[in-house]
Amino acid sequence: MRRGLPSVRRMLLMAGLAGLTACAPLLAPPEGPALPPPQEAGPQPSPESRALARYYERVQASLLARGLLRTDGGGPDVPFDARRLAENFIRIALYDEYTNQGGRLVARETASRVHRWEQPIRMQVEFGATVPERQRRKDRADITRYAARLSRLTGVPIRQVTSGGNFNVFVVNEDERRALGPRLREILPGIDEAVVRTVTDMPRSTFCLVFAWEPEESGAYSNAVAVIRAEHPDLMRLSCIHEELAQGMGLSNDSPRARPSIFNDDEEFALLTPHDELLLQILYDRRLRVGMTEREARPIVEQIAAELLGGES
Repeated sequence: MRRGLPSVRRMLLMAGLAGLTACAPLLAPPEGPALPPPQEAGPQPSPESRALARYYERVQASLLARGLLRTDGGGPDVPFDARRLAENFIRIALYDEYTNQGGRLVARETASRVHRWEQPIRMQVEFGATVPERQRRKDRADITRYAARLSRLTGVPIRQVTSGGNFNVFVVNEDERRALGPRLREILPGIDEAVVRTVTDMPRSTFCLVFAWEPEESGAYSNAVAVIRAEHPDLMRLSCIHEELAQGMGLSNDSPRARPSIFNDDEEFALLTPHDELLLQILYDRRLRVGMTEREARPIVEQIAAELLGGES
């Protein structure tokens, strides 16, 4: 790819709660009663968007009924030691979940390098016109509070802005998401059309997503965009915020062995766990450098993990 345009490594797509692998609940949730139409004045969601909201309500109920979407952060039932923490970090931070194949982003794990932010983040939250004001206030508060937590964990300054953001978070319904193409091209001139299509053609099995841009192929991010579906009920919505913003910090992959973690497509945990906080601390430890390969980073990662867990192995 020509310099200045996003290649697979430079435009890193990262999956959301259910991923771009069409992951869905093991059992299809049954049909339920229709939700009442929104009561607030202003633009209203389309019938398709309202149907999608009913679908995600059933998905959340199904996941909760199976003991998933845990919010306890883990405990004695999910122990991990320094060795497991280091291995989880290698798999989550040093592998990409998607690759460009014939102009399409497809799920295929590939070796990558250390990616992270080396500059302050200006986080800009943008809502679709149909998102009610009450919901906007709640979402903005959740995002602001969580961004502050990410900043404390990583040392990266994160401030909320109303324009000129370099980490854009869109909370949009089905119709608004399909129309995001022009805005994405405005934010990132030269954006790969495969990435635009991944956003605008997102199937309902993809709950949310984020991608980040490293224009110089150095491993240092300059921009990121997260897309959160406005149709989600509260816990799934917050879960998307937690995973996508954390993945947008550089933890780009998922691993079936990572527990207790949100970086695992089994949906066991809904919110960032103490294990995941340690992953972020490792990623932003200054002993690691952007662009490091697994071979270069592994001994450093193992040392940091042992230190964080008091020498446990």
